[in-house]
Amino acid sequence: MISRLQTAFRENLADGSELGGSVSVWQDGQELVTICGGDDGHGSPWNSGTFVPIYSATKPAAAACLLQALYDCCRGPELEVGDLWPRFPLPHLTVGQLLSHQSGFAALAVPAHINDLDACRRAIEQSRPLWGPPQHGYHPQTFGPLVDILMLELTGMRVSDYWEKKVRAPLGLEFYIGHFPEDLYSKVAQLRAPRMQGSMPRTPFYREYFDEASTVHRAFHSIVGLNSPREMSTPDAWQCGSPAKGGVATSRGLAAFYQALLGQLPSSPFAPEVAEWMSTPLSAGMDCTLLQHTSFTCGAMCEPSAYFPGGGFGHAGAGGSFAFCRPEDGVSFAYVMRGMELGYLPGLRVQRLLACLSL
Repeated sequence: MISRLQTAFRENLADGSELGGSVSVWQDGQELVTICGGDDGHGSPWNSGTFVPIYSATKPAAAACLLQALYDCCRGPELEVGDLWPRFPLPHLTVGQLLSHQSGFAALAVPAHINDLDACRRAIEQSRPLWGPPQHGYHPQTFGPLVDILMLELTGMRVSDYWEKKVRAPLGLEFYIGHFPEDLYSKVAQLRAPRMQGSMPRTPFYREYFDEASTVHRAFHSIVGLNSPREMSTPDAWQCGSPAKGGVATSRGLAAFYQALLGQLPSSPFAPEVAEWMSTPLSAGMDCTLLQHTSFTCGAMCEPSAYFPGGGFGHAGAGGSFAFCRPEDGVSFAYVMRGMELGYLPGLRVQRLLACLSL
């Protein structure tokens, strides 16, 4: 497996699809391999300590924090959102339904800034759901304030603070959600925006995405701020702590998180129930935002199945970053990079790597 993975990574570099990045694979608490190549965009070779913004690959870590906080209060994802947030417009929606993108609050009625949680709260409370269970549709941006507000109501802490205190610092993970140390700023790779080659894909999703009146467009743009790769390559982004896309990680740190989630790292803070909740599909079918078949658990993706060989759960990040784990054999995989590609799911680079994961 390791030699095949190394060959596939070299192929990505050789054909120009990879500018710089790394892939890390772990099993049963042990790092099997971390492969690095290319450069960080600042003139230095990419190494195992190179960080990069991972966008929505942050979401499972944020969800795991909320679920663990619920578990510590002897509650679970069946808890109704209104029990924590009385002014939420759908008080009987469960936390599990919210985390699996069934709430319908994928877009806000009025725009709000990603760094203004109070404004996001007010906007959510003024909004109406675009759909309701069992329909689902990916919440690319609003997932952040929805989870942050629930965590704040439950614990008095935002997700970024809970993650740092309860998870990242005790385990020493190279995976930050806010609280990113200034002395690591020079180790963050420079993102490069996707390069356009020919015309845009003529798919239903992209037709809707570029229609400013559409629900799809609003889902990606009604929360403003930190919307470009240039903005995401700044300290403001690294410190924002958004549960939806604020993670900054190495591939090793991202893969190690999933080992902690599976209980494979000593002193892991996560109860076995958290991994069980995150591995159980709660929504499936045509996604009202992505306009293709998807399936979500409590905070993680588990379909399209091509990205989860052998089962498991995880999440993609804008531009190509990707991570997942397989509870049945204790494997976790993480890939991060700086050269972004068009799309909301990983492309050829990740597919080549995933094809090597037979153990």
